[in-house]
Amino acid sequence: MSTKHEKILQYIESLPVGDKISVRQIAKEMQVSEGTAYRAIKEAENRRLVSSIERVGTIRIEKKKKENIERLTFAEIVNIVDGQVLGGKTGLHKTLTKFVIGAMQLEDMMRYTDAGSLLIVGNRIRAHENALRAGAAVLITGGFDTTEDNKQLADSLDLPIISTSYDTFTVATMINRAIYDQLIKKDILFIEDIYVPMTDTSVLRNDEMIHHFHKLNERTTHGAFPVVTMNNKLVGMVTVKDVIGREEDELIEKVMTKNPIAGSMKMSVASAGHRMIWEGIDLLPIVNDDNVLQGVISRQDVLKALQLAQRQPQHGETIDDLVKNEMKVLGDEDLIVEFKVTPQMTNQYGAISYGAFTTLLAEVGSFALKRRKRGDAVAENMTIYFIKPVQMESTLTVKPRILDMSRKFVKMDFEVFNQQVLVGKAMMMFQLLER
Repeated sequence: MSTKHEKILQYIESLPVGDKISVRQIAKEMQVSEGTAYRAIKEAENRRLVSSIERVGTIRIEKKKKENIERLTFAEIVNIVDGQVLGGKTGLHKTLTKFVIGAMQLEDMMRYTDAGSLLIVGNRIRAHENALRAGAAVLITGGFDTTEDNKQLADSLDLPIISTSYDTFTVATMINRAIYDQLIKKDILFIEDIYVPMTDTSVLRNDEMIHHFHKLNERTTHGAFPVVTMNNKLVGMVTVKDVIGREEDELIEKVMTKNPIAGSMKMSVASAGHRMIWEGIDLLPIVNDDNVLQGVISRQDVLKALQLAQRQPQHGETIDDLVKNEMKVLGDEDLIVEFKVTPQMTNQYGAISYGAFTTLLAEVGSFALKRRKRGDAVAENMTIYFIKPVQMESTLTVKPRILDMSRKFVKMDFEVFNQQVLVGKAMMMFQLLER
């Protein structure tokens, strides 16, 4: 049975793309409180079903698949550039295929401008009109306006005219940055990408008995099952260990682990894996905001997904990628890593930032463990004893040393040198990911 929250989200998803949505309208339509309607609209915004724009309102936009997440809607462009919509509000839900910078003669500009484009241009009234007639939207930079005729044309063609106070270069940079951020998000694996859905998940009900567990165990050969109520709300987990030595007619509710650890669809696979290993669990139930079971993921699913992700080509570069690119491995016996401090890795004083420094140590530590055939590891904690300012363009030498190693944990010491001068010393604890 769906909750009010889920019903509202389903209703929003069923609305035609381009429809305007308001808290009052949803509350009236679905007969819920305005607070419930507001929370559902916020969730729809997180799921990229709608976009809220100042002075325009909330509109239903196209839900983009992960493959083409780099395509933006005009509604998202308005929010990125703090824009004002001068005309064509009804076309804000459309996605743009490319943007064209109008820094050339009118005829030349029009050769590049076609349907689905966004022309970024200053106060060139004729260019605004020609772009609209070619099927393109217009983004006017420098805070300029356009004519009433152009606004009416935009309304009749459902093509937005947006005005922003930023200059053309800044606007192009901001849009590029937004696309780039989305490419990075596309590379991150979330539970929704790998989970086993409810239709394929074996579950037990809290009013069933232990003999039901044995039947399900024989049929599926699984050793753990989520326990749910009649409404599919997660109330527990039951494993083979819980039922050993128990009577066949005992209730599952009596032996299960209550309030089990659960994950959500938007949790990253990496953090789910870390949680499962830390808590020593092999099966993680996945729930929604109302604690209704959506499916499960196993430890094998997580490790397989993480290993696959490491082999995928990356599009957007994160801080981790920048640090890895500057690392050079030296030494065969004792591992030594050489590292160049680039301008992107510095703080406001031009010295290496704490973020880049800690990322460097974590990467060197992970590499050292892989070399020892200890597989993948995650940093559990870090203590930096001291760090001296290291200027950009400096070349650092990092020497890791394993102090202690058990089946699950590794304690490692790091010394960082800049031309034989000790500039940093730290200790880290890593948790080994079991295969």
